[in-house]
Amino acid sequence: MLLHNRYSLGFLPTPIHSLSKLSTKYPDYNLFIKRDDHTGLAGGGNKTRKLEFLIQDAINNNCKIILTAGAQQSNHCRQTAAACAIAGLECHLLLGGTKPKIYEGNLLLSNVLGAKIHFAGENRKGEDMESLKTELEIKGKKCYIIPYGGSNITGALGFVHAIKELKDQLIEQKINIDYIFFASSSGGTQAGMIIGCDLFNFDVELYPINIDKDENMGSSTENNILNIIDDGKKILDIKADYQLKDIKLIRDYDKAGYGNVTKEEINAIKELATTEGIIIDPVYTARAFNGMLDHLNKKKLKPNSNVLFWHTGGFPSIFNYADKLK
Repeated sequence: MLLHNRYSLGFLPTPIHSLSKLSTKYPDYNLFIKRDDHTGLAGGGNKTRKLEFLIQDAINNNCKIILTAGAQQSNHCRQTAAACAIAGLECHLLLGGTKPKIYEGNLLLSNVLGAKIHFAGENRKGEDMESLKTELEIKGKKCYIIPYGGSNITGALGFVHAIKELKDQLIEQKINIDYIFFASSSGGTQAGMIIGCDLFNFDVELYPINIDKDENMGSSTENNILNIIDDGKKILDIKADYQLKDIKLIRDYDKAGYGNVTKEEINAIKELATTEGIIIDPVYTARAFNGMLDHLNKKKLKPNSNVLFWHTGGFPSIFNYADKLK
């Protein structure tokens, strides 16, 4: 099956467990967490799942160089660098901004992992990857482009597989989940979850919290998600018909813009850390966790429901925001 054609990179399945102390603060709900911060690839994170399929596809196509892009504190880029180190592939990262005097957080780790880093100014979403690909291939090495966030159908297969993993765990633990909250940015994680729910008949309501309000290559996140789903329908024989209006994306918490950390994200980090001893990152998981807490506080979800937070990882970037976490 297509979902087995992947390069092993992560420690899967990742744990799922109760947030028992936090649940006492919100007695109308039973709270759980899925720990993709424990995937094990250079600090963990959900991109490991996507990279298992993307790296295998690169190898299948005899590519020797991986190109991808992101912000300087990109979790995706850090994990891509680690995946390339394991697979013996050359890794090139196009990162937004200019070269800092000191490398910190994910940028430091990407460098330690051996990635060749190119600073791309305002172009943090891979706008320059085709020109770099041409430049590198002149030297005789075939390149494989991984899109921003690993978000195409190949990467999204990682979360199609993840939904089956979660469903199997819930059956084993005799838990029923009503809602899943998670960070949605480049769209691949959300698209994979939607496809997975259809493919494996998993009845749950997804609550994707939007992280980055900027468009990706001139396209909205909703459009990107729909395009990935359409690609997935073709290769996985899914009958469900999705329209743009069916793509749910909660945009109530992204007003500050990508990477701009507010008091809400800081409070969310401290809430989970001080009650459950779990660290989330300022950019992605803290914004998503804040969105979940807001829904709980305002009682927007049905009473006595089971709510899962999908921890997509990213803790190394927290060290780049030390001045805000004093």
